[in-house]
Amino acid sequence: MVLSKIASESDVFVHSTFASRYVRTSLPRFKMAENSIPKEAAYQIINDELMLDGNPRLNLASFVTTWMEPECDKLMMASINKNYVDMDEYPVTTELQNRCVNIIAHLFNAPLEESESAVGVGTVGSSEAIMLAGLAFKRKWQNKRRAEGKPIDNPNIVTGANVQVCWEKFARYFEVELKEVKLKEGYYVMDPEKAVEMVDENTICVAAILGSTLNGEFEDVKRVNDLLVEKNKETGWDTPIHVDAASGGFIAPFLYPELEWDFRLPLVKSINVSGHKYGLVYAGIGWVIWRNKEDLPEELIFHINYLGADQPTFTLNFSKGSSQVIAQYYQLIRLGFEGYRNVMENCRENMIVLKEGLEKTERFNIVSKDEGVPLVAFSLRDNHRHDEFEISDLLRRFGWIVPAYTMPPDAQHVTVLRVVIREDFSRTLAERLVNDIQKVLHELDTLPSKLSSNVKAADEKDGQPAETRALESKKSDLEKTREITTIWRKFVTARKQKMNVVC
Repeated sequence: MVLSKIASESDVFVHSTFASRYVRTSLPRFKMAENSIPKEAAYQIINDELMLDGNPRLNLASFVTTWMEPECDKLMMASINKNYVDMDEYPVTTELQNRCVNIIAHLFNAPLEESESAVGVGTVGSSEAIMLAGLAFKRKWQNKRRAEGKPIDNPNIVTGANVQVCWEKFARYFEVELKEVKLKEGYYVMDPEKAVEMVDENTICVAAILGSTLNGEFEDVKRVNDLLVEKNKETGWDTPIHVDAASGGFIAPFLYPELEWDFRLPLVKSINVSGHKYGLVYAGIGWVIWRNKEDLPEELIFHINYLGADQPTFTLNFSKGSSQVIAQYYQLIRLGFEGYRNVMENCRENMIVLKEGLEKTERFNIVSKDEGVPLVAFSLRDNHRHDEFEISDLLRRFGWIVPAYTMPPDAQHVTVLRVVIREDFSRTLAERLVNDIQKVLHELDTLPSKLSSNVKAADEKDGQPAETRALESKKSDLEKTREITTIWRKFVTARKQKMNVVC
């Protein structure tokens, strides 16, 4: 007699995923399924769906590291199950974090004695680092005001309108007014003179950016420091500076060692940097360093002992993985000063290759600077028929992810494209990108204007000839640019909604 068995609905054995029922049934999206599925099927189905993501290496919108050496990948995988907060259980990992803090502090010229330890902490990214630095400034300001018998209910930070959104988050979450210096066409960073003019007795710090997200430009931190020194003397205030070096902190020491932006300036009290950007580590690691112990109020530090020995902690996140901390230490000792300098020089040279290739097309204005984060921000010289959003959209056909965006106030009428040059972006890729941009430009030259198409459609709907409508409403160049931008914003938003994209 032959015995047979019918597999149950929850049978976890599958001969072939693509021969199973699991590839013809919908995946759970909002509710957990009743039954389990085989691990092979779960892996294959999710892996296949992830193929629809963009290629991280071709994501030129991001500053975040997308390649590391295999040896570092192994270290990260070996420590992926370690919770960094368990310092007593993982003392070596804690020691590596402390080494990173000290190495970075010395890189930023912190005024430390021979045997003195630096004051700083590893964070999930620069957003958390900025939150911690901002809290330290706010608490120090509050303590000083209380001692003087003055109100503490209206703190503010002075910065440029080009700041990253994490500064707006800090201001909103922790009830601090953000006083922004407006930009203008041709000048896309904070004006030091205007910034210091906006400082008042309620200013907890001036935030300067070493590497603007918009065009990679370094703000003049030394000029801010010098102007603020004079103002503090005149007013009796002691307004400090924080440097948001998320992108530029691992660039300036290697490419521009003579540039004074760090703790060499007396009013710079804290600096944040993203290890997962030009620190060359995968996403999930940032650092914040304070000048002295006095710049980090003791009451912000918590001491816990329920995980073992007494552990001081100053973080917004409690549990977090150890992998990125270990990866940062690997990069610091693996590359050393020479290795980081070589990487940054390669990035700068490939940036110049891309910039010169775009200039040769004679179709673009370059709005980024040669000195700064190695990126190229550029805009069309003539965007009456087609605009930067169309170029960004068509480049996706070739696999490139190149963002197009409008500048903040008062330069919001300027639209730019931006290509970030990372460690893994070679000269070959730069030349290939220029070639693909030329193909896109040629295709756009053969297409009717997007604005004209929309106007014509609206005219036909209203029953009027396009020519008549055109004569009745002559628009300025600025109005046309804004209309094109609005049309493409709606188009991109509609596409994201269809794809269930969450920003």
